Parts: sequence; C-alpha cells; structure tokens
Amino acid sequence: MNHLFENGKPQSIPAVLANRDRRVALQNQLTAKYPDQTVIAAKLNIPGPIKNNQTIKDFFAAGLAVFEKQLGAKFQFRMTEQWLGESTGPERFYLVDGPAAQVKQLTTEFEEAQAAHRLFDLDVLSCQNDQTVSISRTELGLPKRQCLICGRPAKECARSRRHSVAELQDRVAALIENY
Repeated sequence: MNHLFENGKPQSIPAVLANRDRRVALQNQLTAKYPDQTVIAAKLNIPGPIKNNQTIKDFFAAGLAVFEKQLGAKFQFRMTEQWLGESTGPERFYLVDGPAAQVKQLTTEFEEAQAAHRLFDLDVLSCQNDQTVSISRTELGLPKRQCLICGRPAKECARSRRHSVAELQDRVAALIENY
C-alpha cells in the first residue's frame, strides 16, 4: 500500500468543480487582460479524493522547476498566480511571450518526456476574437494523452472507469516516489 494518499483533506466533487470554475474565471481574466500573451495553467492529474499534501506540492514544484528551465530556453515568461495550498490541488499560472501553438508543442514535450511528467496537466490558452481558447494536442497533430495504466487514450479510460481509483493511486504514488 502506498502512503502518498494518507495525508491531505479529502475533496468532494462539488469542491473540485467549484475550483475548476474559479480557474476558468482566472484564465478568462488573464487572456482578456493580456491578449497578446499565451497563458499556461499548470496543475496535476491526481485520482481520488486526496488532491494535495506536502509530497504532492513538492513534486509539483520540482517538476515545474524543470519545466520553467525548458520554457525559459525558448520564451520570455512570468508566473502570474499560484495556488499551492489549495486542497483541490496545487496550481500555477504563467504568461508567455510566444505563439500558443509553439507553447503547446513545448508543454506536450514536457508532459511526455518522462512517466512522472504525465501527471502534469499544462493547459495552453490564448485570446482569439475576445474569447479564451484552449489549444488541444490534436489540433497540432500531436497524440492524445495516454492512460497511465494501459496506454489507451486517457479520456476513454476515465469515461469508462476502466481502472479503479486504488489502481490509479498506486501508479501515481510510484511515479511521484521515483521522481
């Protein structure tokens, strides 16, 4: 049994959905205020009710330190907001001077570079016609995100609940532990 999920405040689905609404509102504010910049919303895909604790926060910060080096090698950027202590999971937001498609290419390369990075969810957003638009992998001809357990498209497995929460948590704990 893993110990990663023994500490932390369990989250309800309404709390997770409320946080998503708050994140979307912030993303919309950022793209409206900075229409010439690309926004990255960084979070983790953590299964089950425990979404944050010190180990998860430390993993998030360590992974983003690697990502920021890669991002800084190609683009000027700045962090704009950070919600590390949220019970619904740590989050960080960036403003990037660069085309959204190129930024999405870089975020996807990071997410796919090693197994533990697949836990990161780096959404890339831009302002188009006064609307916030999210750039998807498939729009750029990139492969869909794969399941951590079986390699099928992750959304298929999530929708069908192909894997148990315990199975997913064991995999996530192993990835974080070995990072």
